[in-house]
Amino acid sequence: MKRLMKMNPRDTVAVALRPVTAGEQLEIDGLTVQAGQDIPQGHKIALTAFNENDVITKYGYPIGHAIAPIAAGDWIHTHNIKTNLVGEEEYDYVPDLHPVTYPKRDLTFQGYRRANGKVGIRNDLFIIPTVGCVNGIAEQMLSEFKAEHPDLGGFDNLTVLKHPYGCSQLGDDHRMTRSILLDAVNHPNAGGVLVFGLGCENNIVSEFRSILGDYDESRVKFLVAQEVGNELEAGLALLEELYDAAKDDKREPVPLSELNIGLKCGGSDGFSGITANPLLGAFSDFIISQGGTSVLTEVPEMFGAEKMLMARAESREVYEDIVSLINNFKQYFLSYGEPVYENPSPGNKAGGISTLEDKSLGCTQKAGTSPVVDVLDYGVKLRKKGLSLLQAPGNDLVAASALAASDCQLVLFTTGRGTPFGSFVPTVKVATNNELFAKKGHWMDFNAGPLLEVPMAEVLEEFISYIIAVASGQKTRNEQNEVRELAIFKTGVTL
Repeated sequence: MKRLMKMNPRDTVAVALRPVTAGEQLEIDGLTVQAGQDIPQGHKIALTAFNENDVITKYGYPIGHAIAPIAAGDWIHTHNIKTNLVGEEEYDYVPDLHPVTYPKRDLTFQGYRRANGKVGIRNDLFIIPTVGCVNGIAEQMLSEFKAEHPDLGGFDNLTVLKHPYGCSQLGDDHRMTRSILLDAVNHPNAGGVLVFGLGCENNIVSEFRSILGDYDESRVKFLVAQEVGNELEAGLALLEELYDAAKDDKREPVPLSELNIGLKCGGSDGFSGITANPLLGAFSDFIISQGGTSVLTEVPEMFGAEKMLMARAESREVYEDIVSLINNFKQYFLSYGEPVYENPSPGNKAGGISTLEDKSLGCTQKAGTSPVVDVLDYGVKLRKKGLSLLQAPGNDLVAASALAASDCQLVLFTTGRGTPFGSFVPTVKVATNNELFAKKGHWMDFNAGPLLEVPMAEVLEEFISYIIAVASGQKTRNEQNEVRELAIFKTGVTL
């Protein structure tokens, strides 16, 4: 295996593909450098000397500047590099579109067609509390229902979408909670839903029901605990009705154009921008070439790479929406007196990421090369085929839940550090390196580590086959481990 990798011919640093020992002679692109220090795997080595304040380039773009003199062969990390980013910026619309397309193929997955025309990749039963007060009863209800139906009948998974909200909230905070829960009720993966309230909460069931829109009454039921004698018995009776409605549901062939893919990363390392994120980018371009949809979120992890996304806007209107997306999120940080560029995390730094630009330029590779066709507010469902950007923070659970709520049937999640979590839709964990996949095989679903030695086309083909299998019913690790969660973006005061 190669010792070093440059991401772009313009780069002034390379990434160590394995641990480097001080004094080692390393060659790359006809250049020889001697390592000045021990350099961990995934971290950066200087390919040239830098003076203080010199710009340092990776992925072909600046990732920061030197805060001290750096010799060729030195380890470049947080001790000698600092971000170039400060506050809000002025932007210009300069389109630069170079999409990579793939031939249209006659590929299908086995999915569930819904009465409203949507397609699910799971037939899940959700109990959706309108308020956190009933979480415990909902879990008890589901436990008793499982005991009665250990084979699950026509359902793939049974989940209580627990959350701590639904009361003591005001304004946007209340609306955001309600929007995400409404989205979950209307999700294409939901084969049956019990909306379960207490009866005195802000997010009261009667109002929630009135704004739900059209729904299949055989697949969505409502229960208010304070309005019945024994809420457990009443709930179990409603779950039985949902069970009867779903027991004969069958999968059928569906074209890949019906897939909505969420793109997410967390616990990134120095290999994220080399292996797993480029793999998701290639898959995003592939699925869009088949007529499908992908969604990129984590707005704070677009900071430093946002100009690349703006240049890919399919129109000036979309460009203006991206500018608003970026600046509004910066204002969100500033309104709480927090620094806009307080990133990357300790785990990111341990993995070799030094600045937010370093992280963002790697993160946005998940979106491939396709034009950006739409920008979605938090809690808004998909409106267009192609690549959309979604307003949500970088937090893994909140962002993955937002992707699911937007009607993504599955979330692709890259990581170099590993995580056991999963959203309430299948969450495919893609390892950036072989070591993580070997160590945490019970968490991880797919290994992108071979991309250090195997051509992208070969790994992509394997990944396409795997995603079709998941969309057709093969369970992801989070499903096998019974880890399915919902996290809602909290803002504002609590009464």
